[in-house]
Amino acid sequence: MDTAEILVTLGGLLAIAWVLWFFFLSERREARAAPGAGVQTVRVTVKGGYDPDRIVVERGRPVRLEFYRDETSGCSDTVVLGDFGISRKLPPHETTVVEVMPERSGEFTFTCGMNMLRGRLVVVDGDGKRG
Repeated sequence: MDTAEILVTLGGLLAIAWVLWFFFLSERREARAAPGAGVQTVRVTVKGGYDPDRIVVERGRPVRLEFYRDETSGCSDTVVLGDFGISRKLPPHETTVVEVMPERSGEFTFTCGMNMLRGRLVVVDGDGKRG
């Protein structure tokens, strides 16, 4: 192997390691909606991922997710909440509101349109349990 082949191979291995870390091992941020009787509102920043990427809400109370897209990357231009039948365009540097009514407890994934960026909406009973 010559020097160029070694550098290309090392670069590829570093890129693979970074992707694995970013999507599977990086720190996850969680937000819990405030307890009470009103609408549960959580602001989510979209920039290379979702922050927070784990949102805990109570079953049977309306949820208002405010997605602020702080980038222009093509991957993050849509958010999809497949279990709720929702797909919304996210214009860059604007807030897009997505409202859902979680009728059952469990974990529901939300993704970008390319299914690369991922987050979870965790719906719990009023006592904090998942069903």
